[in-house]
Amino acid sequence: MLQPLNDRVLVRPLDAEEKSAGGIILPETAQEKPREGKVIAVGPGRLLDSGERQEMSISVDDVVIYTEYGGTEVKADGEEYLLVEEHSILAVKA
Repeated sequence: MLQPLNDRVLVRPLDAEEKSAGGIILPETAQEKPREGKVIAVGPGRLLDSGERQEMSISVDDVVIYTEYGGTEVKADGEEYLLVEEHSILAVKA
């Protein structure tokens, strides 16, 4: 398993919607790229100028919404993940 560094978060993207709001089944090419995922691992936090670490506001198992191009795609253990910096996470779903 990957362990993120500093203020990075390892996210498993959720599957894209296969149906439109009206119930029409969308072909794979028309499906919107998911921007929502489940947090698998978090780094220790950003290193401040003082040498201390800023605590992460994201936790493992949170479902988050992140910016469209806010991460790096990586593969590990046959799974696809996204490494996202904490500031690229827009919200945590309650």
